[in-house]
Amino acid sequence: MDWVETLVVVLHVLIAVALVTLVLLQQGKGANAGAAFGGGASQTVFGSEGSSSFLTRATTLLAIVFFVTSFSLAVFAKQRAEVAGEAGIPVVQESPAESDAGQAEGESATEGEDGRGDENKLPELE
Repeated sequence: MDWVETLVVVLHVLIAVALVTLVLLQQGKGANAGAAFGGGASQTVFGSEGSSSFLTRATTLLAIVFFVTSFSLAVFAKQRAEVAGEAGIPVVQESPAESDAGQAEGESATEGEDGRGDENKLPELE
C-alpha cells in the first residue's frame, strides 16, 4: 500500500471516530447544555454562546474532510482495479461458437412430447 493511501486511511478512521464523538456530544433540541457539562460551566468552556456553535462548526468541518477522504479512497480503489486489470488477470469471455452451442442445446431440450429432450426421458417400466 502506498504511504499516501495509508495516511488517507488512517486520517479517514480518525475523522470517523471524531465525528461519532462530536455527534454524541451535541445536545438535542430540548436538552440543556448545563446537563451535559455540569451546571453553568459549559458557558465558560465554550464562550458565551455555549457549546452548540463550536460543536456544529467542528462537525461541519470534520464532515467535509470525511467526504474528501472518502472520495480520495474511491479514487485509489479505482486505480488499483485498473492496475489489476492490466496485470494479466484472465477475463472470462464467451465466444460466438459457445453461444451457438448453448442455443442448440436449448432447442434440443424443448424437443419431445413432454417438452424435455431425449436424454431427459425416464425409462419405461414393464
